[in-house]
Amino acid sequence: MPMPCESYIRHVLRDDALTRGLGDIEARMLVEWVTDWTELLAEASRTEEDAWCCVRRLCRRGRAISRFVQLWSEPNGRGAANQLAAAERFHWPLPPTALDTADLMQHILNWENSHPDR
Repeated sequence: MPMPCESYIRHVLRDDALTRGLGDIEARMLVEWVTDWTELLAEASRTEEDAWCCVRRLCRRGRAISRFVQLWSEPNGRGAANQLAAAERFHWPLPPTALDTADLMQHILNWENSHPDR
């Protein structure tokens, strides 16, 4: 039986760490991506406990993506971004060095959408 999404979406929207340090465009893209997946996961979950587990895991992934984008965009942050990518087991290809943050976020989210099992 699908679970109602309102409380899960509210949880996502209250997660300040999800967008902290991002520009408006990148933050909007990430919040939309997390809320879209939250709705899908909540509807597909068999129990409320399963839904919460999936939503929390998704928020953690979103926070890690956010931090990666921030680090990659800093002049001396690429080494830390690479370490984060390894620690979080990000499987997407590392972006080219000269990439706008909005394009970087879009690149990552597109990859995540086309590889949801990772």
